Amino acid sequence: MSNTVTKLRTIASAGVFAAFVFIATQIRIPTAIGYINLGDPVILISSFILGPAAFFPAAIGSALSDLIAGYAQYIIPTFLIKGLMGYAAGASLRKFKVTVLKKILIGVIAEIIMIAGYFIFEALPFMYGPEAAAGSLFFNMIQGVAAVVIFVPVTSIPAIRKRSVI
Repeated sequence: MSNTVTKLRTIASAGVFAAFVFIATQIRIPTAIGYINLGDPVILISSFILGPAAFFPAAIGSALSDLIAGYAQYIIPTFLIKGLMGYAAGASLRKFKVTVLKKILIGVIAEIIMIAGYFIFEALPFMYGPEAAAGSLFFNMIQGVAAVVIFVPVTSIPAIRKRSVI
């Protein structure tokens, strides 16, 4: 397969995954500061399939979801945090021989990026401050654990495990 066809498939797949991230992020449970959603498992799955190119569906799908949900102040931080999550997980999943333990570890690291990123942003003086931002840590941890719990078995499905989706 030519390099051009591979690039086009990656771009098309990134667009589809951005839509999946957006839709999964719409499945949400409200919390005191924001909401818990199912977008993170899709970000991790797209990272497994797309590698570092998962930055784009993670960033775009999540940021658009914040826009639609009425959290405009989160659009830029979400774009950066979720994009970094997708990139870091994707680069790691492409670099190492992937085992279940490594999937769990990489998923946990990606979710730590999310938890720390939102805490830092929400702790800023023009947002909520550190005390109130600490209130979202628990909910972000629940979201992160759920993401890893969904990500690991889904990426064990043969078609996905072979990364033959794209």
